[in-house]
Amino acid sequence: MAAKRIVITGAPGSGKTVITQAIADSHPDRFMRIPEAATHVYTSLNTRWDRLDVEAQRNVQRRIYHHQREQEEAFASKFPQRALLLDRGTIDGAAYWPDGPEAYWQDLQTTADQELSRYDAVVILESVAALGLYDGDASNACRFEDAAGAIESGKLLARLWRGHRNLKHIGAFASIEEKIGAVMKVLNLV
Repeated sequence: MAAKRIVITGAPGSGKTVITQAIADSHPDRFMRIPEAATHVYTSLNTRWDRLDVEAQRNVQRRIYHHQREQEEAFASKFPQRALLLDRGTIDGAAYWPDGPEAYWQDLQTTADQELSRYDAVVILESVAALGLYDGDASNACRFEDAAGAIESGKLLARLWRGHRNLKHIGAFASIEEKIGAVMKVLNLV
C-alpha cells in the first residue's frame, strides 16, 4: 500500500512549515513530514528567486521539482505506513516559472493533471499578509515577496491547485495555534 500524500501549500507567510511540523510532531505514528524543497535548494545555493536571472530561475525551479519528487519517493518507500505531509507540492513550482505554468509543464515533460493526480489531498492556506501581519523574509530568508506579492502568490497557487479532487481552503488566522487547529480539523485529527 502506497503512502498517502497530503500537500499543505499556500502563499508565503501562510504557516506551511510551522503547521506541517506541528502536525507531524503531534502525530508521529501517522504522518511523516516532507520539508519544503524550495527552501532546501535556495539555502544550499545561498540565494533566492529574486536574485537570479531568468535562466537561473528556470534551472533552480527544475532542481526544486526534481528534489521534491526525490524526497517524496524516498520517504514513501521508507515509511509506507505513514501519510506524507508535504510542505508544498510539485504544482507550486509552476507559480514561480518565469514563462508561466504551461511552459513549466512543457519544460518538465509533465502536465498539471499528472502532477495533481500524485496527491491524495491538498490544503491551501491563506497568508497572514491578508491580515496585515506578514513579516516578509524575517522568518524565512528565502522569501522575497512583499505583502501584496504574498497575497498574489496565494491567488495564483489557488488557481493552479483548483483542479484537485480533494482540495480544502483555510483562511488567515492571527493565531498560529488556531490555524493549526483548523488544519487538523480538516485532516480529521481533532
